[in-house]
Amino acid sequence: MCGIKGKVVAITGASSGIGEATALLLAERGARLVLGARRSERLAELVARIEKAGGSAVQIRTDVTLREDLHAMVALASERFGQLDVLVSNAGVGTISPLDDLRVEEWDHMVDVNVKGVLHGIGAALPVFRAQGTGHFIAIASTAAFRIVPTMAVYAGTKFAVRAICEGLRQEAGDSLRVTTVSPGPTATDFAEASTNSQVRAEITKMRDDIAIPPDAIARAIAFAIEQPAAVDVNDIVVRPTAQS
Repeated sequence: MCGIKGKVVAITGASSGIGEATALLLAERGARLVLGARRSERLAELVARIEKAGGSAVQIRTDVTLREDLHAMVALASERFGQLDVLVSNAGVGTISPLDDLRVEEWDHMVDVNVKGVLHGIGAALPVFRAQGTGHFIAIASTAAFRIVPTMAVYAGTKFAVRAICEGLRQEAGDSLRVTTVSPGPTATDFAEASTNSQVRAEITKMRDDIAIPPDAIARAIAFAIEQPAAVDVNDIVVRPTAQS
């Protein structure tokens, strides 16, 4: 099945930013959505907005650090829509700081969300995709997965891991499953607010204000990968501001 209309797409981290923009765009193009995030109130508002516009969406509170939450999300897709065509692993966190800060708990949290969260999604959806004989994994990485800069060592490490995991998955997937990694540059989201180092937060905020692209630019890249014919696997998409060095 090519195109987007009628496909069942699950999106983690759907309550804001790239996840929210992706949900709105895919709903507009006829996808049926399963939306997950920790902020249930924001999800409810998004589902209501989609349904008011004639779209189809359901929500489920999802913490990607919890394996059972991803299994529940995939199960909901099967229960409500009878299938799952695409899993967009979008949930992520960027508690950026210099290593000298020794914010070890924040390092652990980035690993839990950015790396284990993607693995939990794969663990939940892969058996379903195998049983169906079709399916598409999409994971959000970052341009930090290509270029390491000071203060981003741990964050970049998690995003390098996402790219490595997805490439391994692609090679193991066979001829019926598709795997796409989308790597955004600075994007106009609340990413900067996660940093607890005030200087780093100010620097990231300034970069965002100066050059960031809107979240729907990333949503369009995701839609492009999904709408390709089943025999076409778009594997790696990098979307950055033209002004980004």
